[in-house]
Amino acid sequence: MKKTFPIFLSFLVMGVADAMGPLSDAVQKQFKLSNVMATLLSFFVFIAFAAFSVPGGLLAGRIGKKKLLLLGLGLNALAMLVPTAVAPGFVVLLACIFVLGIGTTMLQVAGNPIMRDVSPEGTYSRNLSVAQGIKGIGSTASTYLVTAITSIALFQGMGWRGSFPLFFVLMSVAFVSVAFLKIDEAKPDIPPSIGSSLGLLKEPVFFLAVLGIFLYVGAEASMARFLLPGMKAMGVDEQTAGKFGAALFFLLLTVGRLLGGAILMVMSPRACFRLSAFLGMAGAGLLMCGVPALAIAGVVIGGLGFANIWPMLFSITVEEKPESANELSGLMCMAISGGAIVPLVMGRLMDSGMKSIAFVVPAACFAYLFLLSLRGSRKSA
Repeated sequence: MKKTFPIFLSFLVMGVADAMGPLSDAVQKQFKLSNVMATLLSFFVFIAFAAFSVPGGLLAGRIGKKKLLLLGLGLNALAMLVPTAVAPGFVVLLACIFVLGIGTTMLQVAGNPIMRDVSPEGTYSRNLSVAQGIKGIGSTASTYLVTAITSIALFQGMGWRGSFPLFFVLMSVAFVSVAFLKIDEAKPDIPPSIGSSLGLLKEPVFFLAVLGIFLYVGAEASMARFLLPGMKAMGVDEQTAGKFGAALFFLLLTVGRLLGGAILMVMSPRACFRLSAFLGMAGAGLLMCGVPALAIAGVVIGGLGFANIWPMLFSITVEEKPESANELSGLMCMAISGGAIVPLVMGRLMDSGMKSIAFVVPAACFAYLFLLSLRGSRKSA
């Protein structure tokens, strides 16, 4: 527990990047921005993942995962310190958010494989599932704090900047806890390169896994973006759609990830991946029916199904070639860019009037993941 706690804390602060979406509304009013300009806050986070994931994996192979984790926490603390100390202009704020995106990318790239180094034998998948649940708690809490903390007298004068001091303190505490952690890291004999990292994609088992992460993140982002308008298009009133749409979906994501640790005590990671993929596909399929009662059932089933795809697919893939954990982590974190691309496809279908049928996008993504879950392990083969 002493070794895993600082890593769990690092996963908790990863969720701060997810608060940039809700923060956009307040920033838009402050700077009188268009919707497109306000969206740049969350867009810059995705861009950072796309640009720095693979280099982050290479850097982890050269300096070690712990040092990369510390670098990410340091960058995040700096990104939070500037808006805490001064009221930045919009360009400076975007620069801070971009630095936050880079730091969070490094946390993801280092945090997922380093959990293997601090986990007892046979507990990696379980601990990674719990870590993703803790990240979900961080995301939910950070999103809530963006609006709630301004009601506290101490922070009222800061307006939309009120949550940044607390975020800075959390980053600093996580930095100190990781700094004092002693880790026996598994390091490669030969430092990785861009060629060796991208070369892994030539192997079908890794290419298919990276594509799976791309589609999974895209499907999750699509659900987050279109559950509310999709359910309203089915005839669900706005209050019910708000209660049983994205809010319920993300609550079940967090619950499912925390339960994943217990489920993996009685089920293998591969079996859990297969079950999760099937539930996610079934949930999206129910949403396609356009029937309100089935839509709510689809949100429940889908939320539980979506919950453990990332930790299962990530850990299963890394176990195929543990010596390349850093490169694989970089590639799979780069695939998070699917969250910026796949929703565009679903958005186009929604704009064309397909309404509930547009949920074919996440359904198709999970159909791929279910087929992927049926493949056998290269090691067992």
